[in-house]
Amino acid sequence: MAKSAVQFVSLVASTLINRTAPPLGFPQELQQLWAQYSPWFPAATYAPPPGGCEIVQLQRHGARYPEKHPAKAIQKSVEKLKRAKRFKDPNLAFVKRYEYTLGIDDLVPFGAAQSFDAGQEHFVRYANLVNKEMLPFIRASESGRVIDSARNWSAGFAYASKQRYVPEISVIIPQSTNDTLDDKMCPQVGTSSHATKAWVNVFVPAITDRIKSAAPGAKLKKTDIVNLMSLCPFDTIAHEAPSPWCDLFTLEEWASYEYYGDLTDYYGNGYGQKLGRVQGVGYVNELLARLTGQPVQDETQTNHTLDDSPITFPLDRSFYADFSHDNQMISIYSALGLFLQPHDLDPTQPDKGRTWKDSQMVPFSGRMITEKLACDSSGIRQPGAYVRVLVNDAVQPLTFCTAHEDGLCALANFVESQSYARNNGEGDLALCFAKGKNRHEEMVPSVSSAWVALGWPK
Repeated sequence: MAKSAVQFVSLVASTLINRTAPPLGFPQELQQLWAQYSPWFPAATYAPPPGGCEIVQLQRHGARYPEKHPAKAIQKSVEKLKRAKRFKDPNLAFVKRYEYTLGIDDLVPFGAAQSFDAGQEHFVRYANLVNKEMLPFIRASESGRVIDSARNWSAGFAYASKQRYVPEISVIIPQSTNDTLDDKMCPQVGTSSHATKAWVNVFVPAITDRIKSAAPGAKLKKTDIVNLMSLCPFDTIAHEAPSPWCDLFTLEEWASYEYYGDLTDYYGNGYGQKLGRVQGVGYVNELLARLTGQPVQDETQTNHTLDDSPITFPLDRSFYADFSHDNQMISIYSALGLFLQPHDLDPTQPDKGRTWKDSQMVPFSGRMITEKLACDSSGIRQPGAYVRVLVNDAVQPLTFCTAHEDGLCALANFVESQSYARNNGEGDLALCFAKGKNRHEEMVPSVSSAWVALGWPK
């Protein structure tokens, strides 16, 4: 009977939302292989919580154009391919007349629609938590696409409420200062290049040979193949129509590209990067402050001028919405202890059973929602305050704080489990400003032996 009720609630919610993000013309199976460039999709069917709740939401900006450096690299790779003497494969016939017209950095209309739809969905889901005196408290990192995403989310929220509740951005955090919604505060953080290069050497050579054979005269390198594969989602999203670049690669090759994205974030901001987790500590401590109603206790990335003020960091709201970047969200997930793997990802052999998948963690418009619940007693729990965390609608197990099967963890246990954040990263922040190379990069002789040499990250 409970299952039927959940299905009914989900059905009612879906009928109240006027979806504005158009279909892209490709099957979901393919779009989910675009890693961090995948459009948002629910990683699971949303299940309503068993009681009342307070919401803290963290959301990535919607779909965007490529950033400046990748955009230049993609254009160069396209030009290399266009210089081929001829195209023997019909799938390449479009290349000669293709014109690169994508912008840089900015949110695309599809991304704006994603954010608008998310705002609608979250009003429908959590309408009982708001009134005219208790609107969502919204923060955004100072980036054009992040701010635009927040504004479109607010517009969707207002639209779904029939303009009864029109939330506005309360705080824009400058990225030139301490900013818990951006990952630019660790100068000595390493990169994922050792892992991504290893994987490129495994899956790209065969693709390079195939395309060069079909386009004689095109002096393509392995990095050019990765650039052309990245153009597929960017071109599709920008034009809201299937890009011909996508048809140049098989589903098996797209699965390899997905793993390339997974390695990029795992070793760039996640558990595989010694200084990845510490960049999420400040936000986790802000989350703990909101959940407990106590002032922020943090000596890492928080902006004390903002967080010490009840105007710019209130603790009495029922709904908070923060807008950030995918890299920072990866650091936050890792600082919290989400998506912990049994061993480091192997850059030469994907584990098909891994739960670390960018498309399910940080797609365009990806989101983490933390629900604080006031629960009555039941057969499996005592009455009191509980926490539930959802990432793209998938309830996280929270095994680190002895959560129940429904994902509910007692608030006190959740706070206690966050010792890494409460201890300000256990000394890792100092390494962000130490001289010399990052220790983790120096200690990784090869991918498969890295976790054995280092042990588990703190």
